Amino acid sequence: MTVDDSGSGTEAQGRAEPPPPSASRERGDGSRPPDNGEDPLALRLEQLILGAERRYTPFQAARSASVTVELATRFWRAMGFADVGQAKAFTEADVLALRRLAGLVEAGLLSEAMAVQVARSTGQTTARLAEWQIDSFLEGLTEPPELGMTRTEVTYPIIELLLPELEEFLVYVWRRQLAASAGRVLQAADDEEMVDRRLAVAFADLVGFTRLTRRMEEEELGELVEAFETTAADLVAARGGRLIKTLGDEVLYAADDAGTAAEIALRLIETMANDETMPELRVGMAFGTVTTRMGDVFGTTVNLASRLTSIAPRDAVLVDTAFAEELIRTGDAPASEAAAEAEKAGEQPPTYRFGLQPMWQRPVRGLGVVEPWLLTRRDDPQRP
Repeated sequence: MTVDDSGSGTEAQGRAEPPPPSASRERGDGSRPPDNGEDPLALRLEQLILGAERRYTPFQAARSASVTVELATRFWRAMGFADVGQAKAFTEADVLALRRLAGLVEAGLLSEAMAVQVARSTGQTTARLAEWQIDSFLEGLTEPPELGMTRTEVTYPIIELLLPELEEFLVYVWRRQLAASAGRVLQAADDEEMVDRRLAVAFADLVGFTRLTRRMEEEELGELVEAFETTAADLVAARGGRLIKTLGDEVLYAADDAGTAAEIALRLIETMANDETMPELRVGMAFGTVTTRMGDVFGTTVNLASRLTSIAPRDAVLVDTAFAEELIRTGDAPASEAAAEAEKAGEQPPTYRFGLQPMWQRPVRGLGVVEPWLLTRRDDPQRP
């Protein structure tokens, strides 16, 4: 968790002047750092990014924040960090963040369990973001510009320049996402729907990915996965869905209505089929009550969508009965073959976007017997 360090007596979240590269440099309090074998550049980068140097052991940090060591440890582990024993690993920013989070509990704005969840959800989300930025973004930017220079010699100034810009952009995106999420929740019909909501949930899975991993070089495989995730993320966002998570060869997304989820699924199939470099795709979708927690979705509906994905044909979309019924209820698919024929004969204006074909009933592990429906797109010249 990144928190301003104002009023603490040390520079907060600003651009710190890089200290001398020597591992035996003096600390701000006149003492010298312990000789613990840590990389001097890593320590310099840590101080630059955190805006402060290590000063406290876990006990000292907890005492300075006026909380118990047990609560401080729970917050620290929830953010995804390992125990540090009695090492001096904490800064003024850590103390201030701990004090603020504990203050929300003391004021009754958050329960202790909810405060730990805030720490855990923030830690898990930003951990992945940080790993991606270091592994991909910064790695590409820190190629030594001159012969004889090492990557480590250019890393510090690059991060120093990027840090304030990336921090501001992160806060901007977070506010945007928070506003969008709050708007969706406030549209719920009642308080119960704010937690257990009816959503369309879909898994899109690359066919034969395990076989590809044995044939392709690691770099080539990584590029394929990145291309798939980028394509899926862009399509899901553009059509009004929400990307829940990516799992390498699979993406999970959700939408508030079945029609939106169906349109995304078919566009994914069509887009991937037109790209010769990409494997075939299969999609499974279900509609029903979903529990949302820490940005993820859970429940029978999610499990059913996953099972349907595993039995879906190549370049095809399978949906469950509830999903099919929802498309029929909203007028996105015909209720019967007779209705479809009437539309085709011109007896009624073309309104159906999708077609539904019942498949053989089959047992699905853990969910009993289900009747999948094959989702297709109807020929509609008015389709955008």
